[in-house]
Amino acid sequence: MINKTKIIATIGPSTFSKEMLKKMIIRGVNVCRINFSHSGHKEAKEIINNIKEINKELGVHTAILADLQGPKIRVGKFERSIHLKKGAYIYFNTNPKKTDDIFISYPNFPKDVKRGDRVLLDDGKISLQVDSTNNKNRVKLKVVFGGYLKSYKGVNLPNTNISLPCLTKKDKIDLEFILEEKIEWIGLSFVRSEKDVKTLKKIIKRHKKSKALVLAKIEKPEAISDIDNIILETDAIMVARGDLGVEVPLHKVPVYQKMIVQKCIKQSKPVVIATQMLESMTDNISATRAEINDVANSVIDGADAMMLSGETSVGKHPLRAVDTMRKVIRDVEKSRHSISKNTTERELVVNERFVSNAICANACQISEKVKAKAIITATYSGYNTIKTSSFRPSAYIYAFTNNHTILNTLSLVWGVKAFHYDGGKTTDQTVLETKNILKKHKYVKRGDMVINIASMPAEEMGMTNMMKLSKVK
Repeated sequence: MINKTKIIATIGPSTFSKEMLKKMIIRGVNVCRINFSHSGHKEAKEIINNIKEINKELGVHTAILADLQGPKIRVGKFERSIHLKKGAYIYFNTNPKKTDDIFISYPNFPKDVKRGDRVLLDDGKISLQVDSTNNKNRVKLKVVFGGYLKSYKGVNLPNTNISLPCLTKKDKIDLEFILEEKIEWIGLSFVRSEKDVKTLKKIIKRHKKSKALVLAKIEKPEAISDIDNIILETDAIMVARGDLGVEVPLHKVPVYQKMIVQKCIKQSKPVVIATQMLESMTDNISATRAEINDVANSVIDGADAMMLSGETSVGKHPLRAVDTMRKVIRDVEKSRHSISKNTTERELVVNERFVSNAICANACQISEKVKAKAIITATYSGYNTIKTSSFRPSAYIYAFTNNHTILNTLSLVWGVKAFHYDGGKTTDQTVLETKNILKKHKYVKRGDMVINIASMPAEEMGMTNMMKLSKVK
């Protein structure tokens, strides 16, 4: 049985080797994430080559998500931890030579902050408040909640409009490497508005070799305010609960998560839930009850994928973490709480894709009525497959394409398994051959109802305009 909700695993020291990568992919990992906050190009190149080799060896289409660091603000290096006492005053300085102050890596920090702004350190463990600024290089802050501050810890500014560009100098260097490697998905960190997504898309478009899609990470309050426009502009969304839970009040994160998932499904955009899904398994052999419920609820909500971070990158039990997530997904999807059993009919928007959208929607509705085992999409761009997925049908979606570029891309998408297929000179031939391929692989059997959607005539590779319901012979 194939899980419909996909698993993303972050690759790090615990899973860097080809042997471990292969074991994770066999256990159910669909997408491997390379975090460029920690990975250099040499290491990333080795991971990419290993994944491509494993895909050929196993006949699978594991995708790669290259996650850009983004404008992450950090404090400088200290010889030892600094104890920040509640009520004390400290100074941040953008000049690293001012050793009596704490260095901050954000040049415009003194200009952008104002009196009363909150400054959070180390994922919100330490809270400061801006007292005054000289608008040049130095800011005085009061310690509201203290603690021990270590080198290079992150800084969050939930009340401040940050003037940093969405792509840093490091991001642009990493991006050149990523685009040359023809990676399927690029994660854009700290997105604030649809303009950030457009900026990255323009760079990708100028690069002739890459067809990479953009996954916008929602972790800033500004992104929540512009969420509708961001969803429309991006190719996929990640609810990045780590920084989001620092930038906005923690009690609002669950509501934002559910809101974003619903909006993404409605707009047919894949959506990923990330951060602390099975955090305790970084060290422990089993997850907490709360973590299991968190994973289960994300499946019930209909997320396309869930991401493991430290659990697989630096964790002691990466394979157990993957197994645990896979089992939770399996059991929820078999239950009456599956998103497929709780979908509602959506109104179709009249636009240039109206016919294609209507075909995809009706294919899903008919599949429920006849209890079809498969919806087969013949696709070149992947559009009809992603659109069909957004209706969250009970039937599995099998995508057949001669476009190698989207084979791996679709591994992020809910309920989809992709096949390379370069036959089918006519639509009738495609319908017959795709059913036979599924029968050969035992995904369907004689007597099963299946639905094919495609474009006619086949040779024009146009928009989807045909649906056929038939039995497997």
